[in-house]
Amino acid sequence: MHGLRASTVVLLIAVTAFLAPAPSIPAVAGPADPEPVSLVTLSVPDAAAMERLVASGADLTERVRPQADGSVRVDAVLTPSQLAALPEGVTRAAGQAPRAAREATTATQQDQVVVERAVWFKSRDGYFLSVEASSSAAQAATLTVTWQGRRGTTGRAEMIAYVDAGAYLGHQFSTPVPAADQPQRITVTSTGGGKADARVKEWPDGERPDHTGRGYQKDFVTQYMPPAQLNERIKALHRQFPKLTDLIALPYRTNGYRRHAQALIGTPPGAAVVITSAAYGSEGGNDLSVELVTPGTPNQPLRVTVNGKLITVSLATDGSGAAVSTAAQVVAAVNAVPGIPVRASLYRTDPGAGVMAPAPAVQLDDFLNAPADVSRAPAQVLALRIGERRDGSRTGVLAYSQEHAREWVTPLVTIEAAERLLRNHARDRATRRLLERTDIFIVPTVNPDGANYSFYDFNSQRKNMTNHCPAQQSDPALRNTWGVDVNRNYAVGSLTDGYFGASANCQSGTYAGPGEHSEPESRNVIWLAQKYPNIRFAMNVHSYGGFFMWPPGAYKLDGRVTLPRPTEQELAYFLRSARTIEQAIAAERGTVIWPQQTGPVTDVLYSAAGNSADELWYDYGVYGWDFEVGADLWNPATGTWEGVGFQPPFEEGHAEAMEFASGLISLIGIAADYRER
Repeated sequence: MHGLRASTVVLLIAVTAFLAPAPSIPAVAGPADPEPVSLVTLSVPDAAAMERLVASGADLTERVRPQADGSVRVDAVLTPSQLAALPEGVTRAAGQAPRAAREATTATQQDQVVVERAVWFKSRDGYFLSVEASSSAAQAATLTVTWQGRRGTTGRAEMIAYVDAGAYLGHQFSTPVPAADQPQRITVTSTGGGKADARVKEWPDGERPDHTGRGYQKDFVTQYMPPAQLNERIKALHRQFPKLTDLIALPYRTNGYRRHAQALIGTPPGAAVVITSAAYGSEGGNDLSVELVTPGTPNQPLRVTVNGKLITVSLATDGSGAAVSTAAQVVAAVNAVPGIPVRASLYRTDPGAGVMAPAPAVQLDDFLNAPADVSRAPAQVLALRIGERRDGSRTGVLAYSQEHAREWVTPLVTIEAAERLLRNHARDRATRRLLERTDIFIVPTVNPDGANYSFYDFNSQRKNMTNHCPAQQSDPALRNTWGVDVNRNYAVGSLTDGYFGASANCQSGTYAGPGEHSEPESRNVIWLAQKYPNIRFAMNVHSYGGFFMWPPGAYKLDGRVTLPRPTEQELAYFLRSARTIEQAIAAERGTVIWPQQTGPVTDVLYSAAGNSADELWYDYGVYGWDFEVGADLWNPATGTWEGVGFQPPFEEGHAEAMEFASGLISLIGIAADYRER
């Protein structure tokens, strides 16, 4: 979803086998081919190194894990070149980092220890304990937890200090620790002499899901679906349930699944030029070819001619008949031809002094591999509106997914929820109550262009397909780095406003775009909030990592100044609602969203400048939540929690869709009980 904790950080690589192969990327990249990517783990020791990593353009995921040495782990999608050029202080993690020695407090009195939260949960894999505490000695203290549980069970585990952007936020476990049985009491002791005891409560301990009647239908998704299938699915639901639905065409069409056709002529770093079609590849650019020839006679000038679809560059020659045209001269000559259907540019930062060699005709290519029946035109983003009274008189709930293209599970969550709501309306009293009392807006894919690119070309694509890069960053080998991070393109707490967690680098995974709301994808989401002011709740569905979050989602790095925090009453409402929603998620297959991953974005994840939930909350008063579906799975053989990735095998993706669809329906239930304060 967002960017990354600016804390003492270590990045952990997840299992790359979960990612389907990207068909257009060779194992060894040539001059015109993108580099392959891997999901990797890096070590970021402090806030300054984190800032350097974000500025470098690293594509950081949402799976963040604090470590015992005071660092944090997070998964990142990186190329070999990025790995080789990691910013100062950032290294690739190699297994569990050892515990660093901590200085004991020098205070003459013992430190004060406070237990902030001590909870247990039972998942399908057994009992686990999560503890959060703080010391008056801050990160200088080392805290240890011992516990007693049912049937005489006991345990012991050390806590780690969580320091974010220089601010001490308390101590916690890196991940929940296994317990032989239900923990009942804990004692936290400090190297500074402090001590605190507490009873252990159950988590999430929210309201139980509404009982569904006999014959309740569920399990409607059977595969990962590209955008065209998602749109057909909601169109079909609208046709089948016309009295309960409206189909809304959002006003801002996307760029489209299309690119300008290109060719790299020559061999960098010697002498090379990039030829780019004026038209998109699907609109004629792919039909063009370019050749470089020598006239075979001495003392000839540089000429460029166009013959139908063929552009011929006849290189200048010297007195011996040898070609003498430089790359810069070829670029200037091509661009000087009136009405020519291409433009030329130098290769990256090459000054163009190298002499071009003859080259046979090369056909331009947009490098898009989707079948011909996948539309290249600007996409119409659709929303399915569900409810018995869709007139603005009922509390509105917005559910939107796939702001990030590679998150294939997230649209399944919204589609599954829509199917359940409509197909159970006639037979299930609890479902009927939801549709009587709420007005639901479902957008399965906010970013259809990027999603198509992820399905058919580059499965790690995070951003949309609009290329704002200048020519020196727009040769074909860089095509997988283009686009805008839709969830950094909003107008509250943005990069423009000085907030951390987005980038001005057009190749960065968190590129915020040339300006707030520069992209149609973000404008469509905000249009819904403006057009339908009855929307009071929103769920932005992302993956992966197993988080449940709400505003504030961004801070300014200097002083860690966050966006204004909600009032205590509002925070209590966010948390109470979250525990109920998480109860519904856990009811599906025992997946529990960890307590330390439930809360405001800036407290449990990292700063994400310009994200959508912040704008919905601060500008429109919408309770804006974020799911990060795909919680870690416990491996009893290794005794570790393991990440699932963006595109797990469908069996796992299906299970995630089932449980988070239940969570989304639970949110709609909360909205059904909502009364304006």
